Amino acid sequence: MANKEVNTIWAHLNELRRRLVVCLIAIAVGIIISFVFAEQLFQVLVWPAKGIHLIFIDVTEMLGTYMQVCLIAGIIVAMPVLVYQLIAFVAPALTPREKKYVWIVLPFIFLMFIAGVAFSYFILLPPAMQFLMSFGADIATPQIRIGNYISLIGRLLLATGMIFELPVITTFLARLGVISSKWMGQQRKWAVISAFILGAIITPTLDPVNQTLVALPLIVLYEMSIWLAKLVEKRRTTNLNTASA
Repeated sequence: MANKEVNTIWAHLNELRRRLVVCLIAIAVGIIISFVFAEQLFQVLVWPAKGIHLIFIDVTEMLGTYMQVCLIAGIIVAMPVLVYQLIAFVAPALTPREKKYVWIVLPFIFLMFIAGVAFSYFILLPPAMQFLMSFGADIATPQIRIGNYISLIGRLLLATGMIFELPVITTFLARLGVISSKWMGQQRKWAVISAFILGAIITPTLDPVNQTLVALPLIVLYEMSIWLAKLVEKRRTTNLNTASA
């Protein structure tokens, strides 16, 4: 019996290693593809900083920044593969019905991630950069290092992309019965507080306007999650009544 358990553990570890290797290969391919279009990616990333003269002062800074851009873009390109490998790893522990829901949710996870990235890029970053560049400009002339700028932009894009997946994840958990719309409604005040805390963490400024630009969509996403959970619960109740009849 002990040998069987050990063999099962080793099988899971080998499966995990195989899927991690696939994830690393997917990221590597994404990095290579991104490196081909590195110039275009830089032009896209510096758009929110239009009018700002970016500099680099270290010999290897520009090379490191290139690699950072390609890594961020490579992860985004490989995101469908990464999510698929994660789901495929836990799929054997799911019931056939739960597996069906997982494959339905999969494309929406990627779409909401892209929506979050787009929100950060077009809505959040322009006013945030304008505030940062104008604050204290009458005292000192800003000279922004390219590495610092790209690090900030990349962190914001990835963070908002992950946060925008909240409705999809909560809907999936509600469909499995892990959480309920009633419970989420009871936690609404804490969700609002958490939204403003996350807004303060994610935004690079102390400006309450920019923090609110992040917090309000998070609150809307949470309310959307409650509505979707209610819809899922209603449909699940209808299916159970139909099956029992």
